[in-house]
Amino acid sequence: MAERVDGFAVIPVLDLRRGQVVRARRGERDSYAPIETPLAKGSAPGAVAAGILAAFPAPLLYVADLDAIIDGAQPDRAALEAIARACPGTTLWVDAGFCERAATEAFAEAGLGRPVIGSESQRDGDLVRALGDRAVLSLDSRGDERLGPAVLHADADLWPRDVIVMTLARVGADAGPDLDGLRAARRRAPRARIHAAGGVRGPDDLAALAQAGAAGALVATALHDGRLRPEHGKAWAG
Repeated sequence: MAERVDGFAVIPVLDLRRGQVVRARRGERDSYAPIETPLAKGSAPGAVAAGILAAFPAPLLYVADLDAIIDGAQPDRAALEAIARACPGTTLWVDAGFCERAATEAFAEAGLGRPVIGSESQRDGDLVRALGDRAVLSLDSRGDERLGPAVLHADADLWPRDVIVMTLARVGADAGPDLDGLRAARRRAPRARIHAAGGVRGPDDLAALAQAGAAGALVATALHDGRLRPEHGKAWAG
């Protein structure tokens, strides 16, 4: 299935740790525990992905492989393949701590998903420059700290078509999205599709993000808690 490029997209999130889906909170990754959700039995990646999409159909899923991001492990291909089998036709955006060009290009060519280049995992802007629109850029921050090379945050000429403003301290924290950060990114790159990640509590936050010019929002907790339902995403879809 082609990725949504028109209108506002709600993008469900799966955080993987040790082969299971975990519940994210405030970016404190070492404390993430296997998820308990009414949408699925257990925390197996395929089951949780299928449960999410059954409750909230979406053309995209964002997958964060925390073992790869934190520990430098190889992408969890078994988990990604299980998600793909459970959700045929759904596009995956995958953040697996990509930082080397050859390995990232090999992953993209394997067809397991579109790589997300997290700024926190980079040494410089070379990988983002080399991959271009084949990848998604995640501009990671925690509080007032911008993670990764300053050039990635400052030089919008490096940015690909799809950019995520990832505010880790707001993830799972019921704190509301970073509207100021989103607007700042929109001003720097008005032609890019800017997606918000972190803090979405419900439909009012989706409305605020859509009105601020976001192309979409990455969400997890509000889906599992039932505060977001399919009609809320459809309200702004193009």
